[in-house]
Formats: sequence, C-alpha cells, structure tokens
Amino acid sequence: MKITIERATLLKSLNHVQNVVERRNTIPILSNVLIQAEDGKLSLSATDLDIEIVETVPSDVIQEGGTTAPAHTLYDIVRKLPEGSQVQFEFGADDPRLMLRAGRSQFSLACLPKEDFPILAAGDLPHEFTMEAMDLRRLIEKSKFAISTEETRYYLNGIYFHVTDAADGPERMRAVATDGHRLARVELPAPKGASGMPNIIVPRKTVVELSRLIENSEGVVEIGVSDSKIRFEFDGVILTSKLIDGTFPDYQRVIPEGNDKVLNINGKEFAQAVDRVSTISTEKSRAVKINLDRDRLDLAVTNPESGNASEELLVEFNADPIEIGFNARYLLDVMGQLDGDEAQFLFADSGSPTIIRDMGDNTSLYVLMPMRV
Repeated sequence: MKITIERATLLKSLNHVQNVVERRNTIPILSNVLIQAEDGKLSLSATDLDIEIVETVPSDVIQEGGTTAPAHTLYDIVRKLPEGSQVQFEFGADDPRLMLRAGRSQFSLACLPKEDFPILAAGDLPHEFTMEAMDLRRLIEKSKFAISTEETRYYLNGIYFHVTDAADGPERMRAVATDGHRLARVELPAPKGASGMPNIIVPRKTVVELSRLIENSEGVVEIGVSDSKIRFEFDGVILTSKLIDGTFPDYQRVIPEGNDKVLNINGKEFAQAVDRVSTISTEKSRAVKINLDRDRLDLAVTNPESGNASEELLVEFNADPIEIGFNARYLLDVMGQLDGDEAQFLFADSGSPTIIRDMGDNTSLYVLMPMRV
C-alpha cells in the first residue's frame, strides 16, 4: 500500500474513527484502525465490537493495499503535523510496520494483520428510510441529556426511538430518554418508510458518536434498522451499532395529566437565577427550593456549610401557592433545550412530577421529579 493524502482530510476522519476505540482493550486489534486503500479512496475503520465506524475519503492511491495501526497514536501524530502537510502512508508485505512521512517527519508504526480485524456484520436491515440530518440531530440533542448512566438499569442507557400514531395527524417519530429522575420526549413527523419499524433503544455511546458526526452535516442520513442493529450512512461515513437488548419502560405512565398549576416564565432569566443561587449548594444534592405565590417566584438554597442564597423573580402564576424542590442541574439541563424565550411549568403538588414545556416548540416535553428540600 502506498498513498498520499492531505493532512486536514486525514485528521478529520481519524478524529471520527478513533473516538470509537476504547483506551483500554484486552483484545489488541481493537486498539487499531483498519486502513485500506483502493479505487482512489482511503477507508478508515474502527470498532469496539458493539459499534463500527467506516469513513471513506478521497486520496492519491499509488498502490492499493491495507493494514491496521494504533488508532490513538496515529491520530496524535497526524494532529501534530504542520497544517497543509501532505501525508504519505507506505506499507509492504515484507515489512510489518506502517511508514508515515510528512515533510521531514517520518514515523514507523507497529501493525497487526488486517485479516485479524473484526467486521461487525449488520446483517439484514429490513426497515430502511432517510431523515434530514438536522431532524435527527434535533431528536438526539433534545433528549440525550436525560440518558441514564446507571449500568444496572441498562435498558435506560440509551435513547428509545419508536413510531407512534398521532390523534390529530400523521405518525410521529419519538425519541425518549429517562434516568428515573427526569424524562425528555421529542417528536417529529415520521419519515417515509419508518412506519412499522421495531421499537429500539440506541446505546449512549452510539448516540454520542452519532451526535458528533452529524453536528455540521446538512444532508440526508440513510438509516437501516433491524431488531438488533442500526446503521447510519451519510457524508462518506457508515456507523453501525448493536441495539440495547431490553424493554424500555412505559414512559407514558410517568407523564402526569392532571397538573393544573401553570407557571409561565422567561427561561433564560430563570436559568440564570437558578445558576446563581445554586453556586453555594453541595455538589451531591444541588437542591434548589422554589416558592410560588401569586406572580412571585422565590428561589432558595440552603447549605449548612457555606450559607444561604435566595432570589426573587416576577412571573405569571395565578394558582394556589406551592413549595417544591428540584435538582438545580436538572433544571438547567432542561432550560438549555429551549428554542423559545418562554417556558411553561405545570405543577400538581410538591411531591408529584412536574411537566415543563418549551413555549417556542410544541414537539418537545420534559418531566422532572421533585426533591425533598
């Protein structure tokens, strides 16, 4: 194999694929990236046996071939090369090392046989459809903050995607995430061809990698789904992932229907106030108490070690007074998802779940469990 490729192009692709590679591996080949050159293109692949990413970019292929090299080391080398460099890869059957040259720099990297590199077979993906990258990005970005990190409830360690009937129109594609303390539900019109797809849970790591990959994409994402795997294809990238084998709880039961105490508030001002008073809260609890009485909201935080903090806001609230506590971090996370200026809180009482809506976006809904304060 012998190729030449522009540094910026190579660096961008290596950055994508090396994110999948775990820093610690008991299987040495999983620390490597598979490099293959053919038909005027360079293909880079990485996997952790649950996710596989393959990215193909144009390059000057002088001699076709392939090998594997340490992913993080290769990325660090290319990252430190001067901007505008032309990078040359050379690998021959008689030398088990990959030669990398750029200007006056030269590196020799230990390789492992490409034949040992595992391929994550997607198998048959019977449900195929396309989505605009911006729509997929919206579903992910507005729900991923609520994904659970508690490994014992593994079925909550991802985003639950499913297609549901809408009483007032066409089918909807929903993304739901919850950690038991908060819930995010976002929906958009279901893409053509998504009807009948299985209900799936996409793992947290896949969600994070996909979010990075489509961050600046403006095109279309081709999606293939089966009961056990999902594949995303766009911009020369193919991301294949296993799905979480579990049953997502009936989240509809968590969303209250009788909350009749309505608070309308400026989301940005509220978030800034919460952030200020929570400065003295303990990292562990981060509890903030909210007192609502007529059109006044009082925020209060008490920390026996560092003191007290309070702030008053003028709001729209005409229900009976209520005192309720929340985790400040959770409040800030939800406020960070708002498209509009105004947020609407729907309360029942101090011990029941609270609904939060974005007044500038009727496709998203959030639920927070209160805290004792």
